Amino acid sequence: MDHVNYTWIQTFVLSGFTTSETLQPLAFLGTLCVYFFTLAGNLFIIVLVKTDSGLTTPMYFFISVLSFLELWYVSTTVPTLLHTLLHGRSPISSAMCFTQLYVFHSLGMTECFLLCVMALDRYLAICRPLHYHAIMNRQVQQWLAAAAWLVGFLSALVPASLTATLPYCLKQVAHYFCDLAPLMRLACVDTGWHAQVYIVVIGLINTCNLLIVLGLYGGILKTVLKLPSAASRVKAFSTCSSHVTVVMLFFGSAFIVYVGPPEVRAEGRDKFLSLVYTFLTPFLNPIIYTLRNREVKEAVKRTPQKFRSMLRKP
Repeated sequence: MDHVNYTWIQTFVLSGFTTSETLQPLAFLGTLCVYFFTLAGNLFIIVLVKTDSGLTTPMYFFISVLSFLELWYVSTTVPTLLHTLLHGRSPISSAMCFTQLYVFHSLGMTECFLLCVMALDRYLAICRPLHYHAIMNRQVQQWLAAAAWLVGFLSALVPASLTATLPYCLKQVAHYFCDLAPLMRLACVDTGWHAQVYIVVIGLINTCNLLIVLGLYGGILKTVLKLPSAASRVKAFSTCSSHVTVVMLFFGSAFIVYVGPPEVRAEGRDKFLSLVYTFLTPFLNPIIYTLRNREVKEAVKRTPQKFRSMLRKP
């Protein structure tokens, strides 16, 4: 069939979540509060790492980069989530829809690469301690962070451009933001090969990143188990526990949605699972890195003292 015979959709409609009139205000306020605390928590981590002299190591630099990414990542989808919770089904222009799709997946792919870089940093710190600071100097840190952003935004071009060029006959998106699977279900043509391309691009990149992370942590585990004292082993594990928790949350939920069984997407469960990596993970990151990290907790304790010192200055 020729594409010229199709009616091209100019506006999509986000269906969001179905809530009763009683729960609608509570769901909106709850989501808004979590969104606010997510922004505040990640911004606090960025400012803390930037201003505290005790957090100048590469690990905290990458944590601050992750927090900066989370600010944009959560802000890509939560505004439309809030709008659908408040107003129900919400129209969105096709241009805005595909822009949201591209930015969301660019940031998601960037986070995959950044989590891999953070695992590499921990591997070098624990397995190559004598050469760590020479290898992971400031220039290398900035280069790795920039590379994660560049590769993330480039790799998302393929799925986003393929989706944007599809002809669409339906316009109601069974989601609270524009994502790949909900949009493909609205196409006028068979999207089987598109789905295969998405799985190859997104699935392969995520799988490779995850395998690299697992391999690096396998090397870390092997090195840590050889340490002579239990105290040194606990200290080494404590520097990795926060990152491992974030990796499990992010990769686990993303794999289920994008590489998992088709029943997950067909039955609309994907929009519930996507809340984990689009909403819950950015909210939990500052909490995980604050509560499970001794250096960050000490820096937080020093913050009131530094603030009082600033106020005393003439």
